[in-house]
Amino acid sequence: MVIDCHAHLTGAPNDVTIHWGVPDEKVIADSERLGIDAMCVSLLTRHRPATPDGFRTCNRLLAEITRRYPGRVFGYCYVNPGYQREAVEEIHRCIEEYGFIGVKLYNEYKCLDPVVAPIVETAIALRVPILHHAGHSHYYVADQPNMSDGGELAELARRYPEATLICAHVGGGGDWEWTIKAVQPAPNVYLDTSGSVFDAGMVEMAARLLGPERLLFGCDLSYTAGLGKIQAAALPEEAKRRILGENMQRLLAQRESQC
Repeated sequence: MVIDCHAHLTGAPNDVTIHWGVPDEKVIADSERLGIDAMCVSLLTRHRPATPDGFRTCNRLLAEITRRYPGRVFGYCYVNPGYQREAVEEIHRCIEEYGFIGVKLYNEYKCLDPVVAPIVETAIALRVPILHHAGHSHYYVADQPNMSDGGELAELARRYPEATLICAHVGGGGDWEWTIKAVQPAPNVYLDTSGSVFDAGMVEMAARLLGPERLLFGCDLSYTAGLGKIQAAALPEEAKRRILGENMQRLLAQRESQC
């Protein structure tokens, strides 16, 4: 089974979520055409920092999509940790009522900010992963001053060894070699292969330093590049199977084993 661990949709036409420029039905159909069996999706607010009304709307729209595509679209609960009470309540609602499979954190706060701690603790209690937006840019990203990097996620993992953290889009721009090395000491940080960058050797280096069991196939809407970089990697077929789906299936089973 091939699972895209990092995907986005828009939801019904509205003024709240990001519009990616492609109808959701086409995104889902195109991914299926490429052999992707399931996608783990978050809906993000168009404007950030997200308000409670904003992230609740995103998650409600996503819940409707997951009901239309059972077993095909899985949901991440997107929240802004700055609204701690509302965010924790929303995570419980999304996981326990909507059947979502994880939490999505974007760039409202760095992952080591104290306001993020209750979110991590809630995810641990519910046995679900956190997909965290991340990058180690070569320059200051003015519109993302609170973007976390792999080193900060590794420190968060050290503080919370029970947490399951996914470092987003190693191929999303920036210094991917630095990111791979930064997360290496943290066994509970998984690296998402998504992003439009498909530099030669990126996937191979990640597999060599982290082991293929810590890599998760993702596209982040760059579907041909996302799939192609795994297919073209100089890795054994067994390693590719792990990356393309088996590892994510194992993470999803953590929650199922508790229920």
